[in-house]
Amino acid sequence: MGQSSSASAVSGIGVVDKTVAILTAAAVEPRSLSDLVAATALPRATAHRLAVALEAHRLLARDVEGRFLLGPRVAELAAALPDPLVSAAAPVLAWIRDECGESAQLYRRDGSERVCVAAAERSHGLRTTVPVGSRLPLTAGSGAQVLLAWSDAALDLPVQAEFAARTLADVRRRGWAQSVAQREAGVASVSAPVLTSAGELLAAVSISGPIERLGRSPGARFAPVLMAGARRIVAALA
Repeated sequence: MGQSSSASAVSGIGVVDKTVAILTAAAVEPRSLSDLVAATALPRATAHRLAVALEAHRLLARDVEGRFLLGPRVAELAAALPDPLVSAAAPVLAWIRDECGESAQLYRRDGSERVCVAAAERSHGLRTTVPVGSRLPLTAGSGAQVLLAWSDAALDLPVQAEFAARTLADVRRRGWAQSVAQREAGVASVSAPVLTSAGELLAAVSISGPIERLGRSPGARFAPVLMAGARRIVAALA
């Protein structure tokens, strides 16, 4: 009786439920010890003991006013969780690779660069490998065109000057981009945006390979597969 819902039993293991109540309260806003007691309805001594223990494990920290807030360990643990986009994209990239016969990649934008966050490589023959974690500038390639064409922040970047405004407008209109020997001699690529139902850009899905295999106009041939793959990724996230 008298306890708030945040401190009420959920698992039936008292110390766990009380600890979660403290973490939940600190996640809302920085809390003094008195604030924690008020938010959780825990006895002051209990709240203090658990908060100090959580601080020792870096799950809580204190601001300049001595109030408790979530600590750095929470972010470190969250970073270890599987990335939903990468998990959803993995089987789709393999499907795109098999349909197109070329290496497939998924790129996210990070400032003035694009980062390869997932890939499915050809198992044989000449490959144009882009290792996961590779950072490429937004100044060349079909992936860069897509990330710029659907990015509201593109106007603020000097790199947009690398592509004519008409080029990016055309990419948005048709729903895909292609490049031939733009980023690397002898290499062609095709990319499409991964967009939410609200039109928010999540990433760019791409294939890349030698020009002699993809040809000088690879978009007409491969864009339908990439656009279908992008839709499959979004569906898997739903």
